[in-house]
Amino acid sequence: MEQFIQDYMNMLKLERNLARNSLESYQRDLNQYHNFLQKKLNIKSVRNVTLGHIRSYIRYLNDKDLAANSVKRAVSSIRTYHNFLSAEGFMQDNPAQLLETPKVPKKLPNILTVQEIDAILSIIPDNGPMALRDLAIFEMMYSCGLRVTELCDFKTADILWTYNKSDHNSPIDETEMIRVKGKGKKQRFVPIGPIARENLENYLKKERESLKCKNPNVAEVFLSRNGRKLTRMMIWILLKKWTNAADIYKEVSPHTLRHSFATHLLEGGADLRSVQEMLGHADITTTQIYTHLDKEHLKEVHRTYHPRFD
Repeated sequence: MEQFIQDYMNMLKLERNLARNSLESYQRDLNQYHNFLQKKLNIKSVRNVTLGHIRSYIRYLNDKDLAANSVKRAVSSIRTYHNFLSAEGFMQDNPAQLLETPKVPKKLPNILTVQEIDAILSIIPDNGPMALRDLAIFEMMYSCGLRVTELCDFKTADILWTYNKSDHNSPIDETEMIRVKGKGKKQRFVPIGPIARENLENYLKKERESLKCKNPNVAEVFLSRNGRKLTRMMIWILLKKWTNAADIYKEVSPHTLRHSFATHLLEGGADLRSVQEMLGHADITTTQIYTHLDKEHLKEVHRTYHPRFD
C-alpha cells in the first residue's frame, strides 16, 4: 500500500504544486489511514477498502477527540486519495465517492486590538540583542498580513525598492511594496507601511550584515544568531516572548497578527476584494470570515438604524 501513497504524493507534488507543509499533512494523514486499515481492520490491500471501512476510520478519529478541522482534513485527504486511485485504474470502484464531509462549526479567529499590537511592538527594546530583527519581523507581519512561512521564506530579492549604488543603505525611490511567495508558490505584491519599512531597513543596515558574515550565501532576510534562515518555531517562540513581556496572556500565534491585519483593515473601511488580494486568498469566502469580527461596526449600524433605538 505504501507504493500507492508514494504515487499519490508524486502527483500532488508535480500537478497540484502544493506547499511543503500541505504535502507533509497529506502524507501524515494517509500513513495513519493505512496503519488503521492494516492493524485495526486487517486489510492488506487498498483495493479491498469499502465505504464502511472508511466510516470506521472516521469514527475512530472522532473517538480520539480530535479537533473537528483535523477530522475534516483527514476526510478530504482520504477522498482525494481514493479519487486518484480510481482515476488511475488502481481500484475498480471508488469507496469514497459517497463519503460525507463532516460539518465544522465556524470558529472566529483570535485577534489582537490595535492597543495590544502597540504594546507588543513598543516593549521590544531599541538596543537589545537581535531587537531590530524582532521588531522588523512583527512590524512586517502586522503591516503586510504575512503567513509565518511567507515571512521565513522572504528574501532580499523580494524587497522591491532600489538603493543608491554609492550607498547601498540609502533607498532612492519611495516604492512601498514587497513580493510575497504564498501557498502553491503563488506570488503576490503587498504594500508595506512606512513604519514597517523603516524597521526593516534598520535591521538590514545594523544587524543583518553582521549575521550574514556567518553564512554569506544566505538569501533569506530574517536570520538567526548563527546566520541561518529562521524557522516557523523560532517565530512562535519570539512572539510568545514579547507578548508575555507586554503582559498579554491571551492565546496568540503568528497567524493572530495576520488575522488582526485583515480585521483592522476592514474596520477602517477597506473593501473585501483588496483585503483578499493582500492576504493571497484564492477564494473571497475565506476572507469573508473577517467581516464577522467587526462587532463595533455592527453595533453602530444597529444603534443607528433599528427603530427601537429611537
